[in-house]
Amino acid sequence: MQTRFEQKIARIRAGDYQVGDYMIADAKDTEVTGGVPALGMHRDAGGRAIAPRTRAQFIDEVRKVIAQDVVDIMLTAAGTMEVLQDARAFVGTGIEPAFRANETTCVWGNIRGAAYNAAPSQPYRGAHLMLAPANLCLYSITFVNDVERDVRALEAYAAFRDEARARGTQHFLEVFNPNVPDVVAEADMGAFVNDNIIRLMASLTRAERPAFLKVAYNGPDAMAELCRHDPSMVVGVLGGAGATHRDTFELIAQSERHGARLALFGRKINQAECQTTLITWMRRVADRQISALEAVQGYHDDLARAGLSPDRTLAEDVRVTAPVLRFDAAEAGV
Repeated sequence: MQTRFEQKIARIRAGDYQVGDYMIADAKDTEVTGGVPALGMHRDAGGRAIAPRTRAQFIDEVRKVIAQDVVDIMLTAAGTMEVLQDARAFVGTGIEPAFRANETTCVWGNIRGAAYNAAPSQPYRGAHLMLAPANLCLYSITFVNDVERDVRALEAYAAFRDEARARGTQHFLEVFNPNVPDVVAEADMGAFVNDNIIRLMASLTRAERPAFLKVAYNGPDAMAELCRHDPSMVVGVLGGAGATHRDTFELIAQSERHGARLALFGRKINQAECQTTLITWMRRVADRQISALEAVQGYHDDLARAGLSPDRTLAEDVRVTAPVLRFDAAEAGV
């Protein structure tokens, strides 16, 4: 039986994208970002955060999302995916399992007492493809506008592609914005990332190309430019840092409006008061059933009915806080 991912991406590649085909991925690969804080907070029966999650509690949350069977892709660290596969957690669902094959060092932000993210990102690969627990994996790369570092990153990606092709493992490519300030002018960020992606993809044959891209949302113009350049290149947006739920829903609505065909959310889901409830409203926004503002209001109503305390008041949560989202939200009149 085909997963929803397989069905949807086939239609998108065939130029037959339709309402309902926008994909949502739960990026539960947060463990690779470092230690205890990375797994988020365990919540009591009233929805209040009480203590950092243990690994068992974290995996339990992942299994709840899988059982809901609404997201299209579940991405985890390789070790977690092995546990889930051993438990046959995906049997009977339409969810595509995926694991993180590498991590650029810019994601090590949750290591307590460390300052890894103050240095330009470097490639690192912990997972071994010969022991791959799924047929789809994520590879990430970070361009930092430095010839030597960017060449090393590209060479590491080339070596990974050789191994993935030999094993028959499909991958998707995550391209981060530079993790250090001032290496690219803010006004040029979207163009810098887009041009690096297009230059990279030009050298890849069909056998090497990623199934889709995962990029930061650098505004409507940059997203539209990347999606318009090559319709065969399926583009997804990464969720980024946790923020208001309005930001979460706006990112889905805006990216879809400007050509993205999926969103991969990590912290925005993992930090939610009720992850499955949030995902339900994310799906409704992606399917153009409601606006981002209506989704925030509906989510808060559901929390109240369930007796769960929200982390923010409704007045706080309806605010668009990410600067890159504000202009388009204002243009849409919401």
